[in-house]
Amino acid sequence: MSDKYDVIVIGAGPGGYVAAIKAAQLGLKTACVESWTSTDGKSQVLGGTCLNVGCIPSKALLEISHKFEETTHDYEMQGIIAKDVKMDIAKMMERKGGIVKQLTGGIAGLFKSNGVTSIHGHGKLLANRKVEVTDKDGKVTTYEAENVILASGSKPIQIPPAPFDGEYIVDSEGALEFTEVPKRLGVIGAGVIGLELGSVWARLGSEVTVLEAQDTFLPAVDQQVAKDALKQFKKQGLDIVMGARMTGAEVKRKLVNVTYEDSKGKHEAKFDKLIVAVGRRPYTDNLLSEDAGVQMDERGFIFVDDNCKTEAPGVWAIGDVVRGPMLAHKASEEGVMVAERIAGHKPQVNYDCIPNVIYTAPEVAWVGMTEEQLKAEGEDYNVGTFPFAANGRAMAANAASGLVKIIADAKTDRILGFHVVGPQASEIVAQGVIAMEFGSSAEDLALTCFAHPTLSESVHEAALAVGGGAIHIANRRKKK
Repeated sequence: MSDKYDVIVIGAGPGGYVAAIKAAQLGLKTACVESWTSTDGKSQVLGGTCLNVGCIPSKALLEISHKFEETTHDYEMQGIIAKDVKMDIAKMMERKGGIVKQLTGGIAGLFKSNGVTSIHGHGKLLANRKVEVTDKDGKVTTYEAENVILASGSKPIQIPPAPFDGEYIVDSEGALEFTEVPKRLGVIGAGVIGLELGSVWARLGSEVTVLEAQDTFLPAVDQQVAKDALKQFKKQGLDIVMGARMTGAEVKRKLVNVTYEDSKGKHEAKFDKLIVAVGRRPYTDNLLSEDAGVQMDERGFIFVDDNCKTEAPGVWAIGDVVRGPMLAHKASEEGVMVAERIAGHKPQVNYDCIPNVIYTAPEVAWVGMTEEQLKAEGEDYNVGTFPFAANGRAMAANAASGLVKIIADAKTDRILGFHVVGPQASEIVAQGVIAMEFGSSAEDLALTCFAHPTLSESVHEAALAVGGGAIHIANRRKKK
């Protein structure tokens, strides 16, 4: 049958499209179903949230806004005089859109070159690995597969006190489409998305207030790193209010009136725009028929085993719809693993070595355990840190803030955690990922020759500091 496949993937985001390409490369007849449609309603758009309204467009705006801030605030002290610098928001958005279009179009090309059949429509899993696809005109077609991979991704969480209206109260997607810089911008949620989007518009001139319900800033991050980052964000003008529980938001006279409570009592604030960035939830709406055999929890996450297999034979799930961090690279790795398992191989994803990044300036990145986690588990460990303030390349780049922190097992010296806040942390953390993937010790990094002058020398020095042997900072005296 032409409508029967070895593998059908539902969802063409970073998990789905990668899984489809890998499955096709392994000789499996593969199709990928995606419902995303272009704004003119005529064509299919691949890439999912990440490429269209997430990772890629947000990084484009972060890069552009960072360059603008450097030009207007940091260049003069380096001898570069740039007067009357202006920001063209329309041009910035055009640039962002061009990058998105190029990358999403590239996936279509990869599908074609690898022999993946792209199916445009909403995919729904039925019993016995049948996939029902409803196209934009309402036409329903049913396909069969030996294996189905569910990769439908996630969507922003909406909270009752601040329902989205698409103009004044927006989610993360709406925050990427502002046509002008808001004078006063409110952000609900001091997580990854809230900090990144708040940073973009603060650099471009907004007065940004971030309201976070939790008392601890970035609780998933090593707290030495988180506190350093918070101090730097506040210096940049981000007003981050911790322990602030939002109670309501109402649009009056083109302003968003927000009420919230903290330890000091009740407060009111007015904003031109309000971004709600309190997290994301699995996008499993109308994904499964009642007899599909796939189980979900009360939050909509699909139950899978360590290898992303569901309870239904031949049905797999990856990415944001399953347990673990909602990260594009995690979804891609799961997609590759599942495709290879379907082909008869036995790969695994090492979930202990999944890096996390916040693309602010400074960037924050980490992999492995935090010091707080190790303390809670009663583990014995050693710590080595090195500040970028003592790094020549960072000083030359006018980016000498932050630090590298390495945590190693006290007995084996094996690296347990690797944490960075500072310039190019998103690139530097890969060194920690590679080291941990190979089971390296701190001494292994300490014995490695790093090029000079580089930011990565801070990794070398932090590794030396684990054993009390850093060269370019004073070492902590060992307790007798």
